Amino acid sequence: MIISYQGIESFKISQGDLTLAINPPSKDSKFGTNKSGADITLITTNHPDLNGGDTTSRGDKESFVITGPGEYEVKDVGIKGFLSESNYGDEARYNTIYQISFEGMNLGFLGALSNPALSADALEALEEVDVLFVPIGGEGVLDAAAAYKLAVSLEPSIIIPMHYGKVGDKKSLDVFLKEGGEDKVDAIDKLVLKKKDLEGKEGDIVVLKEE
Repeated sequence: MIISYQGIESFKISQGDLTLAINPPSKDSKFGTNKSGADITLITTNHPDLNGGDTTSRGDKESFVITGPGEYEVKDVGIKGFLSESNYGDEARYNTIYQISFEGMNLGFLGALSNPALSADALEALEEVDVLFVPIGGEGVLDAAAAYKLAVSLEPSIIIPMHYGKVGDKKSLDVFLKEGGEDKVDAIDKLVLKKKDLEGKEGDIVVLKEE
């Protein structure tokens, strides 16, 4: 599995010929549109910075777009979505938390979450999460301290922070790292991950460079 970061909350996750896109920005976002196509697209929040589901189809290849709660299986990828809250864009919005079963690993994607009090169903689905994507920038999503507290409570092997810098508090990454006892974590271009790589990891923070 290869995970790369495209800014805000936009990620590309690929394995072989299969590609997932999560929260690609739309054509109405001031931060630019999605950079690549995908077989499956997940949208957590109806905001122009996050809802570019119509940008991930390429030619005759139409992306399967999921925009809300439910249980799905697409191309052997299991996906569960759970309703939560967001205030991104200074407005109350619905947000979907996704649990994704892919290549023998469980990914948890919190989206533009603003309220750390998760539903019982969401908590149960995230009980055995391997990789957790968490927003840390404040300004309508979790701030760094609340984000770290929630992240470690879910006991993931790896934590990937998102939604900071251009769209949130620029100092939030430093605060988040300090909450995790780190002065600095060198950003990497992409995360290449196999199930065996998770052994011995407990809440390790991985910072990805924006493509």
